[in-house]
Amino acid sequence: MDMRRKYAILLLLPVLLTACKFGREESVDFTQITGLDSTMFRVVAQHEVDLENGFPMNCYLPDGMRINEYEEQAEEANMGPRKTSSVTGAAIVQSLLDWGNGKKVIEVVGTYPSIDQLGNDVTLSGKVMLPVGRRPKRMILVSHYTVGSNMEAPSNAFSLEGVLVKMGYGLVIPDYLGYGVTVDKIHPYLVMDITALNVIDMWLAVRPWLKAVGMEPEQEDINLMGYSQGGATTMAVLRMIELAFSNPKHKEYIPVHRVFAGGGPYDVKATYERFVTTDTAGYPVAVPLVLQGMIEGYGIDVKMEDMVQPWLCEKIDDWINSKRYTTGQINSFIKTRRTHDLLTPEAMQQSSEKVAELYKAMTDNSIISYDWQPEAPIYLMHSIDDETVPYTNAVNAKNKWRNANIEYNFGHYGTHVRTCLRFIYSVQTLLEQEEKERGQYE
Repeated sequence: MDMRRKYAILLLLPVLLTACKFGREESVDFTQITGLDSTMFRVVAQHEVDLENGFPMNCYLPDGMRINEYEEQAEEANMGPRKTSSVTGAAIVQSLLDWGNGKKVIEVVGTYPSIDQLGNDVTLSGKVMLPVGRRPKRMILVSHYTVGSNMEAPSNAFSLEGVLVKMGYGLVIPDYLGYGVTVDKIHPYLVMDITALNVIDMWLAVRPWLKAVGMEPEQEDINLMGYSQGGATTMAVLRMIELAFSNPKHKEYIPVHRVFAGGGPYDVKATYERFVTTDTAGYPVAVPLVLQGMIEGYGIDVKMEDMVQPWLCEKIDDWINSKRYTTGQINSFIKTRRTHDLLTPEAMQQSSEKVAELYKAMTDNSIISYDWQPEAPIYLMHSIDDETVPYTNAVNAKNKWRNANIEYNFGHYGTHVRTCLRFIYSVQTLLEQEEKERGQYE
Protein backbone atom coordinates (compact mmCIF):
# COMPACT_ATOMS: atom_id res chain seq x y z
CA MET A 1 0.00 0.00 0.00
CA ASP A 2 1.58 3.31 -1.08
CA MET A 3 1.99 6.18 1.38
CA ARG A 4 -0.66 8.38 -0.24
CA ARG A 5 -3.33 5.70 0.12
CA LYS A 6 -2.26 4.98 3.70
CA TYR A 7 -2.43 8.67 4.54
CA ALA A 8 -5.91 8.96 2.99
CA ILE A 9 -7.18 6.07 5.10
CA LEU A 10 -5.76 7.60 8.27
CA LEU A 11 -7.35 10.94 7.37
CA LEU A 12 -10.76 9.35 6.81
CA LEU A 13 -10.64 7.04 9.82
CA PRO A 14 -12.65 9.39 12.11
CA VAL A 15 -15.27 9.73 9.38
CA LEU A 16 -15.50 5.96 8.84
CA LEU A 17 -15.88 5.41 12.56
CA THR A 18 -18.62 8.04 12.63
CA ALA A 19 -20.49 6.29 9.82
CA CYS A 20 -20.33 3.02 11.75
CA LYS A 21 -21.76 4.68 14.85
CA PHE A 22 -24.79 5.81 12.87
CA GLY A 23 -25.83 2.19 12.55
CA ARG A 24 -27.09 2.50 16.12
CA GLU A 25 -29.80 4.79 17.45
CA GLU A 26 -27.46 7.33 18.95
CA SER A 27 -26.05 10.71 18.05
CA VAL A 28 -22.45 11.48 17.16
CA ASP A 29 -20.22 14.20 18.53
CA PHE A 30 -19.43 16.15 15.37
CA THR A 31 -17.18 18.51 17.32
CA GLN A 32 -14.62 15.69 17.65
CA ILE A 33 -14.36 14.81 13.96
CA THR A 34 -11.07 15.93 12.48
CA GLY A 35 -9.29 15.81 9.13
CA LEU A 36 -11.93 17.78 7.21
CA ASP A 37 -11.30 20.29 4.45
CA SER A 38 -10.86 23.84 5.78
CA THR A 39 -13.38 25.23 3.26
CA MET A 40 -16.14 23.05 4.68
CA PHE A 41 -18.60 23.95 7.39
CA ARG A 42 -16.56 24.19 10.59
CA VAL A 43 -18.34 22.88 13.70
CA VAL A 44 -18.03 24.94 16.88
CA ALA A 45 -20.82 23.52 19.06
CA GLN A 46 -23.43 20.78 19.17
CA HIS A 47 -26.66 20.24 21.10
CA GLU A 48 -29.36 17.61 21.20
CA VAL A 49 -32.94 18.79 21.68
CA ASP A 50 -35.76 16.55 22.86
CA LEU A 51 -39.17 17.77 21.67
CA GLU A 52 -41.08 15.25 23.76
CA ASN A 53 -42.32 17.93 26.15
CA GLY A 54 -42.72 20.77 23.69
CA PHE A 55 -40.56 23.38 22.02
CA PRO A 56 -37.48 24.58 23.91
CA MET A 57 -37.59 28.00 25.55
CA ASN A 58 -35.29 29.52 22.91
CA CYS A 59 -37.78 29.10 20.05
CA TYR A 60 -39.08 32.42 18.69
CA LEU A 61 -41.87 33.55 16.37
CA PRO A 62 -41.50 36.34 13.76
CA ASP A 63 -42.43 39.05 16.30
CA GLY A 64 -39.82 37.90 18.81
CA MET A 65 -42.31 36.18 21.12
CA ARG A 66 -41.30 32.78 22.47
CA ILE A 67 -43.57 30.11 21.07
CA ASN A 68 -44.24 28.83 24.59
CA GLU A 69 -45.70 32.22 25.51
CA TYR A 70 -47.77 32.29 22.33
CA GLU A 71 -49.14 28.83 23.08
CA GLU A 72 -50.12 29.91 26.59
CA GLN A 73 -51.90 33.00 25.27
CA ALA A 74 -53.72 30.93 22.65
CA GLU A 75 -54.89 28.46 25.29
CA GLU A 76 -56.22 31.32 27.42
CA ALA A 77 -58.02 32.78 24.40
CA ASN A 78 -59.60 29.40 23.64
CA MET A 79 -61.04 29.33 27.16
CA GLY A 80 -62.43 32.87 26.98
CA PRO A 81 -65.68 34.25 25.55
CA ARG A 82 -64.12 34.73 22.07
CA LYS A 83 -62.48 31.46 21.14
CA THR A 84 -59.78 31.26 18.49
CA SER A 85 -60.09 28.91 15.53
CA SER A 86 -59.25 25.28 16.22
CA VAL A 87 -56.55 25.37 13.54
CA THR A 88 -54.72 28.28 15.10
CA GLY A 89 -52.99 29.04 18.36
CA ALA A 90 -52.43 26.15 20.73
CA ALA A 91 -54.01 23.61 18.38
CA ILE A 92 -51.64 24.23 15.51
CA VAL A 93 -48.62 24.38 17.83
CA GLN A 94 -49.59 20.97 19.20
CA SER A 95 -50.07 19.69 15.65
CA LEU A 96 -46.54 20.77 14.82
CA LEU A 97 -45.18 18.92 17.83
CA ASP A 98 -47.21 15.76 17.22
CA TRP A 99 -45.99 15.36 13.65
CA GLY A 100 -43.74 12.38 12.94
CA ASN A 101 -42.33 9.69 15.17
CA GLY A 102 -38.93 11.04 16.16
CA LYS A 103 -38.61 13.45 19.04
CA LYS A 104 -34.91 14.35 19.09
CA VAL A 105 -33.04 16.84 16.95
CA ILE A 106 -29.28 17.27 16.64
CA GLU A 107 -28.28 20.94 16.36
CA VAL A 108 -24.81 21.60 14.96
CA VAL A 109 -23.58 25.20 15.08
CA GLY A 110 -20.71 26.21 12.85
CA THR A 111 -19.08 28.73 10.54
CA TYR A 112 -18.39 28.98 6.83
CA PRO A 113 -16.66 31.34 4.36
CA SER A 114 -18.56 33.91 2.30
CA ILE A 115 -18.32 37.60 1.33
CA ASP A 116 -19.97 40.81 2.54
CA GLN A 117 -21.76 43.44 0.45
CA LEU A 118 -18.41 45.09 -0.39
CA GLY A 119 -16.94 41.85 -1.69
CA ASN A 120 -14.67 41.32 1.29
CA ASP A 121 -14.08 37.81 2.63
CA VAL A 122 -16.06 37.16 5.80
CA THR A 123 -16.75 34.24 8.10
CA LEU A 124 -20.46 33.68 8.74
CA SER A 125 -22.33 31.31 11.03
CA GLY A 126 -25.42 29.16 11.06
CA LYS A 127 -26.90 25.88 12.18
CA VAL A 128 -27.40 22.42 10.71
CA MET A 129 -30.28 20.42 12.20
CA LEU A 130 -30.23 16.63 11.74
CA PRO A 131 -32.29 13.59 12.73
CA VAL A 132 -30.82 11.20 15.30
CA GLY A 133 -29.57 7.80 14.19
CA ARG A 134 -30.10 8.12 10.44
CA ARG A 135 -29.09 10.00 7.32
CA PRO A 136 -31.55 12.74 6.36
CA LYS A 137 -34.00 12.03 3.55
CA ARG A 138 -33.34 15.37 1.91
CA MET A 139 -31.92 18.70 3.06
CA ILE A 140 -33.97 21.88 3.37
CA LEU A 141 -32.15 25.18 2.97
CA VAL A 142 -34.04 27.59 5.23
CA SER A 143 -33.91 31.39 5.02
CA HIS A 144 -35.17 32.69 8.35
CA TYR A 145 -37.67 35.44 9.06
CA THR A 146 -36.76 38.87 10.44
CA VAL A 147 -35.12 38.82 13.85
CA GLY A 148 -34.12 41.73 16.06
CA SER A 149 -31.94 40.22 18.77
CA ASN A 150 -28.93 38.01 18.26
CA MET A 151 -30.47 35.48 20.65
CA GLU A 152 -33.09 34.81 17.93
CA ALA A 153 -30.44 34.01 15.30
CA PRO A 154 -30.49 30.34 14.24
CA SER A 155 -27.10 29.58 15.80
CA ASN A 156 -28.45 30.73 19.18
CA ALA A 157 -32.09 29.61 18.97
CA PHE A 158 -34.21 26.62 18.05
CA SER A 159 -35.74 27.46 14.68
CA LEU A 160 -39.44 26.67 14.42
CA GLU A 161 -38.79 24.90 11.11
CA GLY A 162 -36.81 22.35 13.14
CA VAL A 163 -39.98 20.30 13.61
CA LEU A 164 -39.42 19.03 10.05
CA VAL A 165 -36.39 17.09 11.29
CA LYS A 166 -38.82 14.71 12.99
CA MET A 167 -39.94 13.64 9.51
CA GLY A 168 -36.37 12.67 8.66
CA TYR A 169 -35.31 15.88 6.90
CA GLY A 170 -32.15 17.84 7.59
CA LEU A 171 -32.09 21.64 7.77
CA VAL A 172 -29.40 24.20 6.94
CA ILE A 173 -30.18 27.63 8.42
CA PRO A 174 -27.73 30.55 8.03
CA ASP A 175 -27.68 33.40 10.57
CA TYR A 176 -27.30 36.09 7.85
CA LEU A 177 -24.61 38.76 7.83
CA GLY A 178 -24.99 40.87 10.97
CA TYR A 179 -25.92 38.01 13.30
CA GLY A 180 -24.10 35.15 14.95
CA VAL A 181 -20.34 35.62 14.63
CA THR A 182 -20.86 38.89 12.71
CA VAL A 183 -23.19 40.44 15.30
CA ASP A 184 -21.02 43.57 15.36
CA LYS A 185 -21.92 44.35 11.72
CA ILE A 186 -25.08 46.04 10.41
CA HIS A 187 -27.42 43.55 8.77
CA PRO A 188 -28.12 44.53 5.11
CA TYR A 189 -31.86 44.08 5.55
CA LEU A 190 -33.70 43.09 2.35
CA VAL A 191 -30.59 43.54 0.20
CA MET A 192 -31.42 40.43 -1.75
CA ASP A 193 -28.33 39.43 -3.73
CA ILE A 194 -25.84 39.48 -0.86
CA THR A 195 -28.20 37.72 1.55
CA ALA A 196 -29.05 35.07 -1.05
CA LEU A 197 -25.37 34.57 -1.78
CA ASN A 198 -24.59 34.16 1.93
CA VAL A 199 -27.36 31.54 2.18
CA ILE A 200 -26.07 29.62 -0.84
CA ASP A 201 -22.50 29.73 0.43
CA MET A 202 -23.57 27.98 3.61
CA TRP A 203 -25.09 25.15 1.61
CA LEU A 204 -21.93 24.90 -0.51
CA ALA A 205 -19.90 24.56 2.70
CA VAL A 206 -22.30 22.13 4.40
CA ARG A 207 -22.84 19.80 1.44
CA PRO A 208 -19.30 18.29 1.41
CA TRP A 209 -19.26 18.29 5.22
CA LEU A 210 -22.37 16.11 5.32
CA LYS A 211 -20.75 13.64 2.96
CA ALA A 212 -17.50 13.63 4.93
CA VAL A 213 -19.20 12.89 8.27
CA GLY A 214 -21.43 10.13 6.93
CA MET A 215 -24.64 12.20 6.87
CA GLU A 216 -25.03 12.68 3.12
CA PRO A 217 -28.78 12.93 2.41
CA GLU A 218 -30.57 10.15 0.57
CA GLN A 219 -31.70 12.63 -2.10
CA GLU A 220 -29.23 15.01 -3.73
CA ASP A 221 -31.70 17.75 -4.61
CA ILE A 222 -32.75 20.19 -1.91
CA ASN A 223 -35.88 22.01 -0.82
CA LEU A 224 -35.83 25.77 -0.25
CA MET A 225 -37.98 27.29 2.47
CA GLY A 226 -38.59 30.66 4.09
CA TYR A 227 -41.24 32.87 5.67
CA SER A 228 -41.49 36.68 5.80
CA GLN A 229 -38.01 38.10 5.09
CA GLY A 230 -37.08 34.47 4.55
CA GLY A 231 -39.82 34.09 1.93
CA ALA A 232 -38.35 36.85 -0.23
CA THR A 233 -34.81 35.63 0.43
CA THR A 234 -35.79 32.09 -0.57
CA MET A 235 -37.04 33.33 -3.92
CA ALA A 236 -33.81 35.32 -4.35
CA VAL A 237 -31.86 32.14 -3.55
CA LEU A 238 -33.84 30.24 -6.18
CA ARG A 239 -33.20 32.92 -8.78
CA MET A 240 -29.48 32.92 -8.06
CA ILE A 241 -29.34 29.13 -8.31
CA GLU A 242 -31.37 28.94 -11.50
CA LEU A 243 -29.32 31.64 -13.19
CA ALA A 244 -26.12 29.92 -12.01
CA PHE A 245 -25.00 33.16 -10.40
CA SER A 246 -22.91 32.50 -7.32
CA ASN A 247 -19.66 33.32 -5.63
CA PRO A 248 -16.89 33.06 -8.26
CA LYS A 249 -15.10 30.68 -5.89
CA HIS A 250 -17.99 28.21 -6.10
CA LYS A 251 -19.23 27.26 -9.55
CA GLU A 252 -21.26 24.30 -8.42
CA TYR A 253 -24.56 22.90 -9.57
CA ILE A 254 -27.34 22.93 -6.95
CA PRO A 255 -30.41 20.86 -7.87
CA VAL A 256 -33.65 22.21 -6.36
CA HIS A 257 -36.53 19.81 -5.72
CA ARG A 258 -39.21 22.16 -4.40
CA VAL A 259 -39.66 25.65 -2.93
CA PHE A 260 -41.86 26.80 -0.03
CA ALA A 261 -42.25 30.57 0.43
CA GLY A 262 -44.68 32.39 2.70
CA GLY A 263 -45.54 35.95 3.72
CA GLY A 264 -42.61 37.48 1.84
CA PRO A 265 -41.88 41.11 0.85
CA TYR A 266 -41.26 40.26 -2.80
CA ASP A 267 -41.91 43.89 -3.71
CA VAL A 268 -39.92 46.02 -1.24
CA LYS A 269 -40.80 49.29 -2.96
CA ALA A 270 -44.55 48.59 -2.90
CA THR A 271 -44.31 47.59 0.77
CA TYR A 272 -42.56 50.82 1.70
CA GLU A 273 -44.88 52.93 -0.45
CA ARG A 274 -47.80 51.47 1.48
CA PHE A 275 -46.23 52.70 4.72
CA VAL A 276 -46.16 56.21 3.27
CA THR A 277 -49.45 56.38 1.36
CA THR A 278 -51.53 54.90 4.19
CA ASP A 279 -49.49 56.66 6.90
CA THR A 280 -49.57 53.34 8.72
CA ALA A 281 -46.73 51.00 9.64
CA GLY A 282 -48.23 47.79 10.97
CA TYR A 283 -44.70 46.62 11.78
CA PRO A 284 -42.97 49.89 12.80
CA VAL A 285 -39.45 48.47 13.16
CA ALA A 286 -39.53 47.61 9.45
CA VAL A 287 -39.37 51.31 8.54
CA PRO A 288 -35.86 51.98 9.93
CA LEU A 289 -34.77 48.45 9.05
CA VAL A 290 -35.60 48.90 5.37
CA LEU A 291 -34.06 52.37 5.21
CA GLN A 292 -30.86 51.29 6.95
CA GLY A 293 -30.67 48.16 4.81
CA MET A 294 -30.80 50.17 1.60
CA ILE A 295 -28.43 52.90 2.82
CA GLU A 296 -25.79 50.74 4.51
CA GLY A 297 -26.23 47.47 2.65
CA TYR A 298 -26.81 48.83 -0.85
CA GLY A 299 -24.46 51.79 -0.51
CA ILE A 300 -26.67 54.70 -1.57
CA ASP A 301 -25.74 58.28 -0.78
CA VAL A 302 -28.55 59.12 1.64
CA LYS A 303 -28.24 59.76 5.37
CA MET A 304 -30.50 58.15 7.95
CA GLU A 305 -30.90 61.47 9.78
CA ASP A 306 -32.47 62.97 6.62
CA MET A 307 -35.06 60.20 6.48
CA VAL A 308 -35.87 59.28 10.08
CA GLN A 309 -37.24 61.54 12.81
CA PRO A 310 -34.49 62.64 15.27
CA TRP A 311 -35.99 60.84 18.28
CA LEU A 312 -35.92 57.53 16.39
CA CYS A 313 -32.64 58.10 14.58
CA GLU A 314 -30.77 58.52 17.86
CA LYS A 315 -32.17 55.20 19.12
CA ILE A 316 -31.31 53.02 16.10
CA ASP A 317 -27.89 51.91 17.35
CA ASP A 318 -29.26 51.03 20.78
CA TRP A 319 -32.54 49.47 19.74
CA ILE A 320 -31.62 47.83 16.41
CA ASN A 321 -27.88 47.62 15.83
CA SER A 322 -27.06 46.43 19.33
CA LYS A 323 -28.99 43.19 18.52
CA ARG A 324 -30.19 43.12 22.14
CA TYR A 325 -33.92 43.42 21.51
CA THR A 326 -36.51 41.41 19.62
CA THR A 327 -38.58 43.10 16.94
CA GLY A 328 -41.58 42.92 19.27
CA GLN A 329 -39.68 44.77 21.96
CA ILE A 330 -38.48 47.40 19.49
CA ASN A 331 -42.04 47.93 18.27
CA SER A 332 -43.12 48.48 21.86
CA PHE A 333 -40.31 51.02 22.29
CA ILE A 334 -41.43 52.91 19.17
CA LYS A 335 -45.00 53.18 20.51
CA THR A 336 -46.53 54.49 17.29
CA ARG A 337 -47.75 53.04 14.01
CA ARG A 338 -48.16 56.37 12.24
CA THR A 339 -45.53 56.58 9.53
CA HIS A 340 -45.20 60.39 9.72
CA ASP A 341 -44.15 59.99 13.37
CA LEU A 342 -41.23 57.85 12.17
CA LEU A 343 -40.16 59.62 8.99
CA THR A 344 -39.11 63.19 8.29
CA PRO A 345 -41.34 65.38 6.06
CA GLU A 346 -38.82 64.91 3.23
CA ALA A 347 -39.00 61.13 3.55
CA MET A 348 -42.80 61.30 3.30
CA GLN A 349 -42.52 63.22 0.01
CA GLN A 350 -42.42 60.62 -2.75
CA SER A 351 -41.24 63.24 -5.25
CA SER A 352 -38.09 63.98 -3.20
CA GLU A 353 -34.78 63.19 -4.95
CA LYS A 354 -33.51 61.30 -1.92
CA VAL A 355 -36.70 59.27 -1.69
CA ALA A 356 -36.42 58.54 -5.41
CA GLU A 357 -32.92 57.16 -4.81
CA LEU A 358 -34.23 55.00 -1.98
CA TYR A 359 -37.10 53.78 -4.15
CA LYS A 360 -34.65 52.80 -6.86
CA ALA A 361 -32.66 50.76 -4.34
CA MET A 362 -35.86 49.13 -3.08
CA THR A 363 -36.90 48.30 -6.64
CA ASP A 364 -33.49 46.80 -7.37
CA ASN A 365 -33.92 44.62 -4.27
CA SER A 366 -37.47 43.53 -5.06
CA ILE A 367 -37.27 39.99 -6.38
CA ILE A 368 -40.24 40.52 -8.70
CA SER A 369 -38.43 43.38 -10.46
CA TYR A 370 -36.11 40.90 -12.19
CA ASP A 371 -36.76 39.58 -15.68
CA TRP A 372 -37.01 36.02 -14.42
CA GLN A 373 -39.63 33.30 -14.25
CA PRO A 374 -38.98 30.54 -11.67
CA GLU A 375 -38.57 27.01 -13.02
CA ALA A 376 -38.74 24.91 -9.83
CA PRO A 377 -42.17 23.99 -8.41
CA ILE A 378 -43.22 26.51 -5.75
CA TYR A 379 -45.77 26.66 -2.95
CA LEU A 380 -46.56 30.33 -2.20
CA MET A 381 -48.65 31.28 0.83
CA HIS A 382 -49.85 34.66 2.13
CA SER A 383 -52.60 35.90 4.42
CA ILE A 384 -54.90 38.57 3.00
CA ASP A 385 -55.08 39.94 6.55
CA ASP A 386 -51.29 40.24 6.97
CA GLU A 387 -50.59 43.42 8.96
CA THR A 388 -46.81 43.13 8.67
CA VAL A 389 -46.08 42.26 5.03
CA PRO A 390 -48.94 43.70 2.94
CA TYR A 391 -50.91 41.27 0.79
CA THR A 392 -50.04 43.37 -2.26
CA ASN A 393 -46.71 41.52 -2.27
CA ALA A 394 -48.48 38.25 -2.99
CA VAL A 395 -50.70 39.80 -5.67
CA ASN A 396 -47.72 41.40 -7.41
CA ALA A 397 -45.76 38.15 -7.22
CA LYS A 398 -48.62 36.19 -8.78
CA ASN A 399 -48.92 38.72 -11.60
CA LYS A 400 -45.17 38.65 -12.22
CA TRP A 401 -44.72 34.88 -12.08
CA ARG A 402 -47.90 34.01 -13.96
CA ASN A 403 -46.07 31.51 -16.19
CA ALA A 404 -44.30 29.70 -13.34
CA ASN A 405 -45.17 26.36 -11.72
CA ILE A 406 -46.65 27.85 -8.54
CA GLU A 407 -49.33 26.56 -6.19
CA TYR A 408 -50.90 29.61 -4.55
CA ASN A 409 -52.52 29.57 -1.13
CA PHE A 410 -53.92 33.01 -0.37
CA GLY A 411 -56.68 33.35 2.22
CA HIS A 412 -57.92 35.07 5.36
CA TYR A 413 -55.49 33.39 7.74
CA GLY A 414 -55.16 36.15 10.30
CA THR A 415 -52.01 37.85 11.48
CA HIS A 416 -48.49 37.49 10.13
CA VAL A 417 -47.44 35.37 13.12
CA ARG A 418 -50.47 33.09 13.03
CA THR A 419 -49.94 32.52 9.31
CA CYS A 420 -46.32 31.60 9.99
CA LEU A 421 -47.54 28.67 12.10
CA ARG A 422 -50.03 27.68 9.41
CA PHE A 423 -47.30 27.94 6.77
CA ILE A 424 -44.95 25.54 8.56
CA TYR A 425 -47.84 23.19 9.25
CA SER A 426 -48.72 23.34 5.53
CA VAL A 427 -45.14 22.47 4.55
CA GLN A 428 -45.30 19.44 6.83
CA THR A 429 -48.57 18.36 5.24
CA LEU A 430 -47.25 18.80 1.71
CA LEU A 431 -44.07 16.85 2.46
CA GLU A 432 -46.11 14.01 3.92
CA GLN A 433 -48.39 13.96 0.89
CA GLU A 434 -45.39 13.88 -1.41
CA GLU A 435 -43.90 10.93 0.46
CA LYS A 436 -47.18 9.00 0.26
CA GLU A 437 -47.52 9.66 -3.47
CA ARG A 438 -43.92 8.65 -4.10
CA GLY A 439 -44.44 5.46 -2.13
CA GLN A 440 -47.24 4.45 -4.48
CA TYR A 441 -44.86 4.37 -7.41
CA GLU A 442 -41.74 2.92 -5.78
